[in-house]
Amino acid sequence: MKKTEKFRTEKDSLGEVRVPLNALWGAQTQRAIENFPISGIKFKFPFGRSFIKALGAIKYSAAVANQDLGLITSRKANAIKNAARSVMNGDFDDHFPLDVFQTGSGTSTNMNANEVIGNLASKKLKTPISPNDEVNMSQSSNDTIPTAICISALYDMEEFLFPGLELLIKEIDTKAKKLKGKLKTGRTHLMDAMPIDFYQELSGWSAQLKSSRDALIVANKRMLNLPQGGTAIGTGVNAHKDFPKYFCNAVEKVTGFNVKPASNFFQSLSAQDNSSELSSAVKNLSLSLMKISNDLRWMNSGPLTGLSDIELEALQPGSSIMPGKVNPVIPEAVAMACADVIGNDLTISIGSQSGSFQLNVMLPVIAYNLLKSINLMGNCMPLLAKKCIKTFKINEQNNLQNLHRNPILVTALNPIIGYKKAAEIAKKAYKEKRAIIDVASEMTTIERKELESLLDPKNLIKPYF
Repeated sequence: MKKTEKFRTEKDSLGEVRVPLNALWGAQTQRAIENFPISGIKFKFPFGRSFIKALGAIKYSAAVANQDLGLITSRKANAIKNAARSVMNGDFDDHFPLDVFQTGSGTSTNMNANEVIGNLASKKLKTPISPNDEVNMSQSSNDTIPTAICISALYDMEEFLFPGLELLIKEIDTKAKKLKGKLKTGRTHLMDAMPIDFYQELSGWSAQLKSSRDALIVANKRMLNLPQGGTAIGTGVNAHKDFPKYFCNAVEKVTGFNVKPASNFFQSLSAQDNSSELSSAVKNLSLSLMKISNDLRWMNSGPLTGLSDIELEALQPGSSIMPGKVNPVIPEAVAMACADVIGNDLTISIGSQSGSFQLNVMLPVIAYNLLKSINLMGNCMPLLAKKCIKTFKINEQNNLQNLHRNPILVTALNPIIGYKKAAEIAKKAYKEKRAIIDVASEMTTIERKELESLLDPKNLIKPYF
C-alpha cells in the first residue's frame, strides 16, 4: 500500500485491517495480499480470465439455488446475482489482486469473490450483505475452488482448445488430399527408408490428433461433475440436501454446460483426479504437436544441405548476423509451448497427489497450470494450421531425385533375390553413386522392364492406399 493512498478500516475475526478506500475487496483479501507477494501472477491470468468468470458463475448459481430453496430473500438474492453477473462479465477483474501461490484451498480467492460481490450488492441494495453468510451461503472454499477449476476448464476447452484442434485436423486433411500422389523418401532412425506418399505421412498426423481428440472429449466430460455441495469436507454441512441439484440446474442455465453434482463429494474435494486426467490428455496432445512440429522442421531443413522435402512459408528474418537466413519459427514456438505443457502436467500430477485426508491443498496451482496448458495448445494449433500446414510447399523435383537415388528401393527385390543379394546391390549402388536399377540389371537376371516396375516408387506405396 502506497503511503499516500487513502484507505478505510475493515474488521475480520483477527481484528482491524487497512484496505484501500476504493477497493471492493475486504479484510480477508487484504490480509492475503500482504501475506502472499510471491509471483505477481493474479487470477486474471496472462492467458485469460476464465477462472474469475467461473467464480462469478458459481456465486450467481448459488444465489439462485438458495433463493429457490427459500434460504435467502429474493431482494438479497437478486442483488447478489446482479453483482455476480458483473464479475462474470469482467467488469471488476482489477479487484481480484491475489497471487496464485496462496493458501492451498484457495480460501483467499473465494473470499475475494465473496467480498467483491458482497460490496457490490450492498451498494446496489443500500443494505449490508454478508460475504460469508449470504454470498457464500451453502458453500465452502473447499468445494467452490474445485468447482471453479471444472467450470473454467470447460470454458477454455470449448472456446480455445477444441476449435483449435478441429481447425488443425481440417487443414492437415485438406493438405493431405491436395498432396495425394506426391512421393518422398520415408525415413526411419532419421535414415533413408522406403518411399511414402505425402498423403500417407499427413494421414498419420491427422490420426494422432483425432486419437487425442477422443481422449480429450472423455476427460472433458468428467469436468461436468461438480464438487459444489460437499461444502467443508464432503458431508454437505450447512447446505440444504437439495442444494447441489438446484445449483447445477442454475449453472447449466448460466453457462450452457450440462453439469451435474459429483457422485462422491469426498472424492471430488480431496482428489483432483479429473483435473489430472484432463491435464494428461492435453499433455498427450502436446506430444503429438511436438512430433508434427519436429517433422516439419526436419523436412524443411536446408535449403542446400538439409532434407529440403518441403519449404515452409518465410515469416521473418532468421538471423541477426547471417543475411538471408529463414528459420522454421512457428514449429519452434509450438515445440516450446509443448515443452511447457509437459512441465505443467508434472506440476498438476504433484498437486493432484496432495490431497491430505478430506482436502487437496494445491488447488490454485492446479487451476493455473491446467488452464495455462489448455490455452497454450488452443493458441498454438491455429498458428500451426494457418502458418505451416496450409502454406508449406513441397520440393517435388528434389524429392523425386532423392527417391530414384535411394539404395533402399532394393528392398522391393527381397522376395525375388533375397535379403543378402539385395544388400550387396544396395552397397554397390551407394558406393559407386549409381542408380539401383542400373546395378540390379548387372547383378541379377531380372529383365530391365520388370526392374522398372519393381523399383518404381509409385508401385511401392499403392498397396497401402
